[in-house]
Amino acid sequence: MYVRHSAAVLAAAVVIGAAAPAIAADSSPSASAADSSPSAPAKPTYPAELYGTTDPTYDGVWRQSLAMLAQDTVGVKPAPKAVDWLLTQQCADGGFAPYRADAGADCDAKTLVDTNNTAAAVQALVALGGHDAASSKAVTWLKSVQNKDGGWGYMPGGASDTNSTSVVIGALAAAGEKPADVRKDGQSAYDALNKLALPCKGDDGGAFAFQPDKKGKLLANADATAAGVLGSLGKGLVVSPGKETPAADCTDGGYPSSQQAAVNGAAHLTEALAKDGHLTSTLPGAEDQPDYGNTADAVVALAALSGADAAEKPLRWLEQNSAKWAKQSGPAAYAQLILAAHATGADPRDFGGADLVKQLNATGPAPQAAAKATNEEKTKDDSPFGVWWYVGIFLVVGIGIGFLLSGRKKGPQA
Repeated sequence: MYVRHSAAVLAAAVVIGAAAPAIAADSSPSASAADSSPSAPAKPTYPAELYGTTDPTYDGVWRQSLAMLAQDTVGVKPAPKAVDWLLTQQCADGGFAPYRADAGADCDAKTLVDTNNTAAAVQALVALGGHDAASSKAVTWLKSVQNKDGGWGYMPGGASDTNSTSVVIGALAAAGEKPADVRKDGQSAYDALNKLALPCKGDDGGAFAFQPDKKGKLLANADATAAGVLGSLGKGLVVSPGKETPAADCTDGGYPSSQQAAVNGAAHLTEALAKDGHLTSTLPGAEDQPDYGNTADAVVALAALSGADAAEKPLRWLEQNSAKWAKQSGPAAYAQLILAAHATGADPRDFGGADLVKQLNATGPAPQAAAKATNEEKTKDDSPFGVWWYVGIFLVVGIGIGFLLSGRKKGPQA
């Protein structure tokens, strides 16, 4: 999810050019001194209504939407101002920008709206309820930028990719649309996904590619595979445990159906997770590292298709190993783990000993119930003397009344 979104952003940045100047880390001994000098630029501040404190330029709406989706699965109602902030990021045509610093200004040709942030916002707004106008307008925009192959790219007009197509399928389904009926030139999103699935014969059989490479070859991508399984099932970012079914093998059978493409993708993920219980991130020039985000996505995908038992091993690995990653990565990471717990029926308030809900809530404005409780506490104890001062007063008064009643009972002394 969060990792998938970052990959899509990177791909979009390559297409549209450098959207922001690169910032190189200064490792010189004088860096700290320079940062604290009067002439050093002030650290940017971001809206208090936004979850997380890192630069939201490319993922503001995405992480806001995931955070609220995760909260909704556990019955937490986000602060109204957090929802209002999300709504301000929508342009008049229905598309959502990742982050509009000046939400009061009209969107123009320079405003970078995209399918991923828009689709995530649709899913969040539908889940929260009461925002039909905004979600309907966003769905209309998504339909307007569908590619001729039936899929979607990250940016309007960009080549279709598995991740973007899948998250849009989730938005369509959440909004009550039938993804199979949303077509361009006779092609649906499922047609686009099937063309991005690798055949079972050969290496990485059953996996999904993000996009074909420059030569048109499909290369397996674990992140895209998790997304492709959900998309092929017509599922969104939030899923409940599927019906328990035995693991299925990858089967070609000609041009696969969407259901078979999902089964094939799940078979590939199961094999990739079999050894260590986690997926691996491979970057040129760097040692392979566990990929926490994609592993969480795989848990959701496997559980959606075959039930909680199919995702037990990677879920247990996440419970034991993801705490540090989530703390460093912020709200979207906490949301991913909550959604993985939800998909398997696990308790996100006791996830390897951690309360993911509490940790997520702490990254943004206090939810409605928490804010109400805080206000009630202030109301109950808004005296400068405190509760025990009142207790003391009542005790003194009670003692005085006791003496008075005692004297009345005894009557005048002889």
